Amino acid sequence: MSTNKTQPTQIDPRDFIESVEHPVRRQDALTLLDMMTRITGEEPEMWGPSIIGFGRYHYKYESGREGDFMRTGFSPRKANLVVYIMPGYTDFSPILARLGKHKLGKSCLYLNKLADVDLDVLEELIRAGLADMAKKYPE
Repeated sequence: MSTNKTQPTQIDPRDFIESVEHPVRRQDALTLLDMMTRITGEEPEMWGPSIIGFGRYHYKYESGREGDFMRTGFSPRKANLVVYIMPGYTDFSPILARLGKHKLGKSCLYLNKLADVDLDVLEELIRAGLADMAKKYPE
């Protein structure tokens, strides 16, 4: 059995955010922290050195790999904000079409700054991702 390399840490998410050098990225991270705490009803926790996650789920693949990971989260990286919607954005293109300026990875949404997107649509997207996770990985 193999487990996820990225594990929860004891770092306080607010302390981590306060250490973000870029002032806009730091403020955007505080906004996301408050938004995701409100949406999920979960306390934030650090996953690895730079990801702030909310909630947990257990996965097990046919290969035998299994582990625990966050249900949703974000990271204020140097280049952009990364919002993690698990397990991916494949079914959310109608919402993404209304979001604003962004780029996509498999389970990652890349934003330059929150001012580039509609925050109500971002909240809708986060809620849709959590609903999808609840179907695929019931608590």
